[in-house]
Amino acid sequence: MTERADDNGIVVGVDGSEASVAALRWAEKQARTLDAQVVAVHAWEPAEARFAPYAPAAARPTAEEQCERAAALLASAVREAFGPHSSPPVRAVVVEGPPARVLLQHARSALLLALGRKAHGQWEAPAIGTVGRDCLRHATVPVVTVPAAEKATPPLRAVTTPERVRSGAA
Repeated sequence: MTERADDNGIVVGVDGSEASVAALRWAEKQARTLDAQVVAVHAWEPAEARFAPYAPAAARPTAEEQCERAAALLASAVREAFGPHSSPPVRAVVVEGPPARVLLQHARSALLLALGRKAHGQWEAPAIGTVGRDCLRHATVPVVTVPAAEKATPPLRAVTTPERVRSGAA
């Protein structure tokens, strides 16, 4: 597939993660402000490399099945971001190829490229992955990294002490 983003599009890399859904939501708000279109792009690579050469052919998904799974993943992420009736016009694009290369090609004529990232890097894991780093290094348009929404923590409750402890009687 060789279609590209419109000149006024915001390209969003979607991998199904919470961070990529957050990037979709951010891009939709930004697109409304800029009167632009959101182009959700999911790149997939053939799974054949993940199977041993002696694995039975029946165990290997066909290219068509892999493409259908990729399209389902993208549709699910768009539904999660905007609900079942997507009000913003989102163009969904599924492409076979290395994710960084695909995203950079689609963003070449876009306003910007939006990528999801973890809320913050953990001790051993960086906040942005290899695809994001490649996009940041080689993009010809601005790249925005949108953090995943942090998990809601339950509100703190005031701890009350029993009356007899407060008064000093035990």
